[in-house]
Amino acid sequence: MKIAVSSQNFKSVTGHAGKSRRFIIFDVGSPCDIPEVVWLDLPMEMSFHEFTGGKHPLDEMDMIVTASAGQGFVSKMAQRGIRVVISEERDPYQAVRDCLAGEDMQDSMIYCQESHDNVHGHSCCGGGA
Repeated sequence: MKIAVSSQNFKSVTGHAGKSRRFIIFDVGSPCDIPEVVWLDLPMEMSFHEFTGGKHPLDEMDMIVTASAGQGFVSKMAQRGIRVVISEERDPYQAVRDCLAGEDMQDSMIYCQESHDNVHGHSCCGGGA
């Protein structure tokens, strides 16, 4: 499973995933494996806020973990077969561990449809809702 975590500083989970250009990529075989980690630093035009279409480096991901995401980003990722998970956890490694353990996970698409205004404060992974 490939999981991208939005991280503008490569140290913590950050928000505004559609505008994010930096991601920590975790390639995990199982929840017990030590994941292979890659730092992805995209040019401005490759942020999904600017991206016009075609193949994207994040297309290989199964999931994107972020602190916040707008409905447009969530919809674009769903069309690409990528699940977006909103997390209050700031440590990228812990956020991925929590997601793999299934802690409080909800599909952010459902949450965004219920209340887009609250997306930035919602926890789907690594904390209470």
